[in-house]
Amino acid sequence: MKKSLIAILVAGLMAPALSFAEKGDFVVRARATYVAPDETSHLHSYQPTLGALEVDSNTIPEIDFSYYITKNIAAELILALGTRHDVNIVGAGAQKLGSVNLLPPTLTAQWHFNPDQTFDPYAGAGLSYVRAMDRGLALAGGGTAISIDRNMWGPAIQAGIDVNLQDKWLVNFDVKKIWFNTDVNLAGTGKIDDLDVDPWVVSFGIGKKF
Repeated sequence: MKKSLIAILVAGLMAPALSFAEKGDFVVRARATYVAPDETSHLHSYQPTLGALEVDSNTIPEIDFSYYITKNIAAELILALGTRHDVNIVGAGAQKLGSVNLLPPTLTAQWHFNPDQTFDPYAGAGLSYVRAMDRGLALAGGGTAISIDRNMWGPAIQAGIDVNLQDKWLVNFDVKKIWFNTDVNLAGTGKIDDLDVDPWVVSFGIGKKF
């Protein structure tokens, strides 16, 4: 019995320990990210014969970098690839307008509640800059061009959890809410919508501490 207990203790001491973030650490994560616009369209207010604008969802690869200022406080920069979304009129005058490609780098400050444990939950807040790299929208049939703002800014909040593993690896789950809006303009007519896009951004992936 004593020999068995000693063997268990020795095995436990020799097993690789979990790695927790320390002040000065960098963490790189690779994640799959689902971007789901929670849009509010005012198209009907400008064009009473039309319904509303709808922006569809998309899943993209994403990479982010965190720097730990202390064990509890980290800064995170999200550098997602461009996320392409189809834009449609739904309801009255329903039609497909094309798609837009948005680049949404986001910087947040995080508070880690439980830094030296396997499960490390956090909450954060920050700012998102959205760059419209491709704004190729047009009315069906006539082909009249539709444009949105090239540059958009908005606040962001987040909540997530890192699950610490051995050898400085981790698994991450993260949810963000970002608020931003854009004017929508029809060539020759002017503004036809003040569109609130306001996406939910849900990510899952792995990370490595350095």
